[in-house]
Amino acid sequence: MKPAAFRYHAPKTVDEAVALLAEVAPQDGRVLAGGQSLVPTMAFRLAKPAHLVDINGVGALNRLTVAGGKLVIGACVRHAAFHRPVCDGPLGKLLSDVVRHIAHYPIRNRGTFCGSLAHADPASEWALVFTALDGEVLAKSARGERVIAARDYFKGIMTTALYDDELLVEARLPVPAGDTQCGFYEFNRRTGDFALAAALVAYRVENGKIAEPRVALGGVEVNPRRIVEAERALQGAEPGDKAFRAAAAAAVDAVDPMEDIVNSAEFRRDLVSAVTRRALERAAAA
Repeated sequence: MKPAAFRYHAPKTVDEAVALLAEVAPQDGRVLAGGQSLVPTMAFRLAKPAHLVDINGVGALNRLTVAGGKLVIGACVRHAAFHRPVCDGPLGKLLSDVVRHIAHYPIRNRGTFCGSLAHADPASEWALVFTALDGEVLAKSARGERVIAARDYFKGIMTTALYDDELLVEARLPVPAGDTQCGFYEFNRRTGDFALAAALVAYRVENGKIAEPRVALGGVEVNPRRIVEAERALQGAEPGDKAFRAAAAAAVDAVDPMEDIVNSAEFRRDLVSAVTRRALERAAAA
């Protein structure tokens, strides 16, 4: 099939893009960046936007830099930018580890980090990273700018706190301390498929004990989220199998898994135990 008719707009600045959105958003105007989710749904006419605002010509949205202790990722930065570490330390390595799990190479060459956050699929690897690290996004509209924290951003399956006329200008990830140990693990049935469950963990070790633990799960519930019960199980414990199994058990008890025609809630609950423990084991080996 082919998309329904639409008007195409190609702004060259952020202000121009925002002004266009103010005009066309009430007429079902949509932003086009990587297009790896939007274009297929248009091709099947599951989405029929009347206007497309293509932001690929906005050079300012290609920004990728560390500023103020945060990695700043512009709205047009592709997944492929993270194939090699984009910053020093554990964050650069973590992002390079995670990106190879996202879809397939051609999609990573076109899809964008911020587009993944805007799409808000529960299984999105970048949404999990964003949640685990307590990131934030900068949104801009004709009314002004606002910063939205990760804990306030996701509102349900493929639903976010962004308003229709807001442009997600950039995402920001705090740069963790240099001695932070990170681990990521996801389960899917085939390479490139959406994860049925994924875990991202991070912690530091002080005097042989786990400090500042972070445990987040994606693909399990309607949104990725940090699992504070698992973090409590890790805090002050010695890193190792006993603590990791306790954290995994706490995560299993804390989740309310989704289910579908193929995968039961109990199956996803079992996966939570496995992916959490394996992510922790990878962090310990880092």
